[in-house]
Amino acid sequence: MPAKKFHLGWFTNFTPDEWNGPFSNGGMPWNGEFYVDMAKMLERACFDYIMLEDKLAVSETYGGTSEAYLKHALGFAPKQDPVPLATLIGGATKNLGVVATMSTMAYPPFLLARLCSTVDSIAEGRFGWNIVTSAENAAAQNFGMTELPPRELRYDMAHEYMDLCYRLWNSWDEGAIVRDRETGTYVDYTKVNAINFEGRFFKCRGPLNTVRSPQGVPALVQAGGSPKGRDFAAKHADSIIAIGEGVEGMREYRYDIRARARAHGRNPDDIKVLFLVAPVLGETEDEAWAKYRRMSAEPQFLEQCLVLISAITDIDFKKYDLDKPLPEKLYTNGEQGSLDMFQQWGSNKTLRDLVVEASGGIVASVELVGTPEQVADKMGETMEMVGGDGFLITTPVQATNRRTVIEVCEGLVPALQRRGLVRTEYTGKTLKENLRSF
Repeated sequence: MPAKKFHLGWFTNFTPDEWNGPFSNGGMPWNGEFYVDMAKMLERACFDYIMLEDKLAVSETYGGTSEAYLKHALGFAPKQDPVPLATLIGGATKNLGVVATMSTMAYPPFLLARLCSTVDSIAEGRFGWNIVTSAENAAAQNFGMTELPPRELRYDMAHEYMDLCYRLWNSWDEGAIVRDRETGTYVDYTKVNAINFEGRFFKCRGPLNTVRSPQGVPALVQAGGSPKGRDFAAKHADSIIAIGEGVEGMREYRYDIRARARAHGRNPDDIKVLFLVAPVLGETEDEAWAKYRRMSAEPQFLEQCLVLISAITDIDFKKYDLDKPLPEKLYTNGEQGSLDMFQQWGSNKTLRDLVVEASGGIVASVELVGTPEQVADKMGETMEMVGGDGFLITTPVQATNRRTVIEVCEGLVPALQRRGLVRTEYTGKTLKENLRSF
């Protein structure tokens, strides 16, 4: 029986990444060149998309200051806006999807819908929006608020935000552009319509003043961990960023999303759940494990992990003893799903154990350490047990460099291709077509 193919994406952000490692150039220039080169490598390896993460504040969660975030140049600062980079990548590639993170808190719906439509046109139908509501009070304070609204209310607002965006994207009918030389008509005005939206949180006249983009509605990506988050993702997303606790957790998550999609009247096969993983590769299994142990033993590794997970959850982990279990179950108005995955409440693991397992502040769904052949086998076995749909590859703290990308694109992906597990060519023109091609 032929192997069932699965999808690949890459999760990264517009930061210095590994600026002080042995295989770095001391911090790439801020002109995006490193990420354009990276995107071209991912395209040669036939990845579905590159996803550009974003945050909107210089965090002070860890220890009550920004010192650790700026010292280590972690994911919150310094960083650049992902949308111009997405446009740059879109113009430099032909097949790779490019997904940019934008917050419903930060953009008025009209502005975001217009921006998505513009970039999707520039990328010829390969743009995606990673939908976030933001989870840090510091970000809210950059936009005139004292603190974030409660998490449940943020989702209510986000659902209405999406409803408005859909109407804006569809305010231009198919075929509105006629370019009729005889009548001198560029746009048929009867096919461009005001929407006159008035909801509980938002009000907008419409229509967009941009042309309808190749996808109409861009590809939508979302990460939902809590029950409300999962429901939001199942209703709106074309691809979901997910973390599962091993094979059983991954299978449960995908099953739940597919059931929720059916309840919303959607075909669950139209949603591709990509599970976050951080492969560590070597020419031999011993070499891969030695690399993993070296990374975990670096003096700054534990602090970097704690700094990152503190920012993600809006909880200061500096105040807890590394060699004791957390004294109580923690709650946040931020990313509760990420917090629950990290804290593993009831496991009695020490904070140090939790940090090491989190692979640099990012909780991976399944451990992938070994040669490209070994890791390819494990990825195939995992997907077969889970049922689909693919993996979103990332790296531990401060580990993205050209060597890392090459190891995946020229070592791991060919091993997956030899097994018939991933695509060897693109068959669709748009990101949504490629996501739905199998």
